[in-house]
Amino acid sequence: MQTKNYSRLSTCIRCAIAGVTTLALTAPVWANTEEQTQAAAQERVERIAVVGSRSAPRSVADSPVPVDIIGGDELMKSGSTDMLNMMTATVPSMNVHSHPISDAATLIRPLNLRGLSSDSTLILVNGKRRHRSAVITMLGGGLNDGAQGPDISAIPGAAIKQVEILRDGAAAQYGSDAIAGVVNFVLNDRDEGGHIEVRRGEFYAGDGTSNEINANIGLPLTDAGFFNISAQYKASDATSRSTQHAGAVNQVAYGNPNISIDQPVQVWGSPKISDDIAIFANAGLDLGNGREAYLFGNYSERDVMGGFYFRDPYTRNQVFSNDGGQTLIVANTDFSQGDCPVVSLADPTFSVVNAQVQALPAHCFTFFSWFPGGFTPSFGGNITDTSLVGGTKGEFQSGFLAGTMYDFSATVGRSEAGFKIINTVNSTLGPDSPTEFDPGRYIQLEKHFNADFYRFVPVGLYEDLAVAGGLQWSEESFEIVAGETASWEVGPYVEQGLDFIGSNGYPGFSPDAAGVFVRRHWAAYLDVEAEVTEHLLAGFALRHEDYETFGTTTNFKLTGQYRLTDDFAIRASTSTGFRAPTVGQANISTFRTATDDAGNLVDIALLAPSNPVAQLYGATELTPETSKSYTLGLVYSGNSFFMTADAYRIDIDDRLSQSDTINIDDTERQRLRDLGFKGVEGLSQLNFYTNDFSTRTTGLDIVMNYGTALLSGRSTFSLAYNWNKTEVTRFSDITGAFKVSRLEKDLPKQRATLTWSQEWNDISMFLRSNYYGSYQGVHFDTIAKQASSKVTFDLEVNYAINDAFSVAVGAQNLFDTKPERVDYTDTGFPQDFLGGKYYETSPMGINGGFWYLRGRYSF
Repeated sequence: MQTKNYSRLSTCIRCAIAGVTTLALTAPVWANTEEQTQAAAQERVERIAVVGSRSAPRSVADSPVPVDIIGGDELMKSGSTDMLNMMTATVPSMNVHSHPISDAATLIRPLNLRGLSSDSTLILVNGKRRHRSAVITMLGGGLNDGAQGPDISAIPGAAIKQVEILRDGAAAQYGSDAIAGVVNFVLNDRDEGGHIEVRRGEFYAGDGTSNEINANIGLPLTDAGFFNISAQYKASDATSRSTQHAGAVNQVAYGNPNISIDQPVQVWGSPKISDDIAIFANAGLDLGNGREAYLFGNYSERDVMGGFYFRDPYTRNQVFSNDGGQTLIVANTDFSQGDCPVVSLADPTFSVVNAQVQALPAHCFTFFSWFPGGFTPSFGGNITDTSLVGGTKGEFQSGFLAGTMYDFSATVGRSEAGFKIINTVNSTLGPDSPTEFDPGRYIQLEKHFNADFYRFVPVGLYEDLAVAGGLQWSEESFEIVAGETASWEVGPYVEQGLDFIGSNGYPGFSPDAAGVFVRRHWAAYLDVEAEVTEHLLAGFALRHEDYETFGTTTNFKLTGQYRLTDDFAIRASTSTGFRAPTVGQANISTFRTATDDAGNLVDIALLAPSNPVAQLYGATELTPETSKSYTLGLVYSGNSFFMTADAYRIDIDDRLSQSDTINIDDTERQRLRDLGFKGVEGLSQLNFYTNDFSTRTTGLDIVMNYGTALLSGRSTFSLAYNWNKTEVTRFSDITGAFKVSRLEKDLPKQRATLTWSQEWNDISMFLRSNYYGSYQGVHFDTIAKQASSKVTFDLEVNYAINDAFSVAVGAQNLFDTKPERVDYTDTGFPQDFLGGKYYETSPMGINGGFWYLRGRYSF
C-alpha cells in the first residue's frame, strides 16, 4: 500500500492556491468518520472543512474565497457522459451552449463561468495548468466568438476523484486565463480496486442514442506508490430538432423530386460523435525522506461530424446563381465549341429548369447537374489530445533550505484538430472539383516548467506564516497546417462566376496561411497566508509575468476571512488579473460561412490583426485583457446546515473578441485593388480580432446544504443559486450593437438547482430541479427575442444488487420540457425559414428529455 506524506506540504499548497483544495484531500471527503477526522487533524488537512450535496461535500467552509467541491461519484450521476454537461448540471454559475451549426464550436463546445468567455476560466489537472485546445471558436454565439479554451470533454468522468471550482479571479496565483475562476480536476489515486461501467441512453425523440463503457483500476506501485488508470469509449448519434428549410419547401412546391418535405435538408441538433476514446493515467511513488515523485497524462481522440447550411440549387451565389436566382451559372469548359446558352429560372418549375440543363451542350457545365436538389455540406473532424506531467516534491532535510518544501514539475500538452468537410465543392474548379476535402489542421502545443517552494515561518502570529513562491517558464506554439490543394486553390472557372475559392463552407488553409507561431514567457510569484488571530485568516499574492510579445504585467490578490463565531464567518477578496491573447488568436486567418441580417448565406474572411487589410478597417495588434475583481461573502456551518453567499464584481477592460462583420461592396473591393491588395474578388465581408470593449459583471452565488435522517434513511438537500449580470461599459462600431446585446442578454441572469438525495441500505436516489431564467433567444445570428424561464427535473434511482454489482436508471429533463420555440413574429421571415425549431442559445439545450440505464461492477 502507498504511504502519503502530505502533512504540512498539503496545508501550504492550500495557501499557495488561496483556498482551492488540492491533491492533499485524498480520502473520500464525504466520509468524515471519527477515525478519519482524527487522522486528518494530525495531518493538518482537516483545517479545510467541507460539506456537500448528496452525501458528498460541496464547498470549503473556511476558505477566504468561494470554492465548490464535487465528488467524482456525484458527477457520474448526472446521466450525461460529457464532462461539460456533468459540471453545468451541478454548478449554476456555469453555462454551455450546444451551437448546432457553428463551424469549429461543433467540435469543442465552450464552457462559460460567471457569464465570461470560455478562455477566461483556467483549467488545471492535479493542480497543473491544462493546455488549450487547438480549436478556436469562430462562431461562438457572441460570448465565445474567437475563444480558445481547453478541451474539457477529453477528460473522462471515470478518471476524476473530485472537481474543485474556485469562483474568483486568480491570475495573481496562476497567471493568464483565471479572470472568471479556476477549475481543478483531481485525478483518482486509488492503489487498489476499480470498476467497469456500461451506459446506454437516448433522447425521448428517439435519436441521439449514446453508448459508453468506462473503467478504472488502481494498482500498487511497489509497496510505496500507486498507479491508477481510467479508460472510456463512447459514441453518440446525431440529433435533429428541425423543420424543413424554406428554400427546400419552395423546391418541393416547384416539383423537385430530389427533396422530400419530411426530410430536413438543414439539421439543427447535436453532431454525431464516433470512436470517442479517452485514457488518463495517474501515478505516484514515495521516494523516502519526505520525497515523492508523480506522473500523469492522457490520450484522447474522437471523430465529430455535424450539419451545415443548405445551398439552394437556384439561389446560392458563386455556385448556382449570381443574380439572385434569375439564371444559373453556366461555365464554358471549351470556348472553341461556342458560347453556352442561358438557363433561365423565370419559370422555377423543376421540370422546366431541368430540361434546360439537360439540353446544354457537352462543353457547358452547371453544378445544378451535380446537385439538382441543392446540397448541404457536413463539417467535422478528428480531435486528438495528449498530455504528460511529471515532477517531484518533498522537503529539504538539511542546509539553509531545511524545512522548505518544494515541487518541481514539467508539463507538455498537445491538441490537434484535423478538419473535414464533405458533400461540397470548390466551385472555381468546376467539373474537376472533388466533393470531399481536407481543409487542414490546427495544432496547439504548450510546455511549462515550474519550480514551487513552500515554507512555514514563525512571525509571532496565531499560527506560522505560510509562504509560497516560485518560477514558471512557458512556451506556446500554434501551428496551421495547409489543407489539400483542392481545398484552397483558385481554379480556372473563377472568371466565369464560379468564384468561391476553396471548399465551399470551410475553405482550406493555403500554404501562405500555414506556419508555426511561437511565444515564450516567464513568471514569478509570491503568496503568503496566515491565521493572524484565532478569528482572522488573511492572504496576499503577487505575480509578475514577462511575455516576449507584449511585455510585462504584475497582478495581486488580497483575501481574508473573519470568523465571528464557531459557525459564522465573513470573507472577502480583491484582485487584479489579465488574460493574454493566445498565439492562435494573434495569427489565424480563415474563411467561414454565416448568415446576414436578411438570412442569406455570406462568406466571411477572418483576418489576423496584423493583416494590412484588417488594419485598414481598424485592426491593431492585440493586447492583454485586464481585470479587477471584488468578492464579499458569508459562511455558515453548523447543526447539519451549511450555507455560503458570495457577491462579486468583475471589471474587464480591453476584452478580446472578434469584431463585427464589415461589408465589402464593389466600391470597397475596387478601393482595395487600387491599394494593391490581391484576391479580393470573392470577399463580401470580413472581421478580425480586436480589444475593443469593456464589461462589468456583477452577481451573487448562494449554496446551501442540509443533511438529516428521513424516511428511514439519510437525506441531503442542496440548493445552489446564481444571479449574474454583464454590462458592456465601452464599445465602438468595431464591436457592434448586436454583439453587445448578445454579451448582455444571451445567458440567463438567474440559474438554480435544488437537489434531494436519499440513501437506504441497497437503494439510493436523487431528484434535482433545474431553474433557467429568461434569456435572449437567438436563431442563426439574426432573429433575437426574449425567451421565457424554464424548469426541468432530473431523476436517478440506483439499486445495489450486492457489494459488487449495481444498476441505475435515470432521466435528464424527466418531463421532456421543451425549450423556447423560435418566434418569427414581426421578423419578416417565414416560419420555417432556416428550419430551426428552437433558439440555439437555450441554456437547457434543444434536445429535450433523455433517459439512460447504467450497470456497474466494482472490485
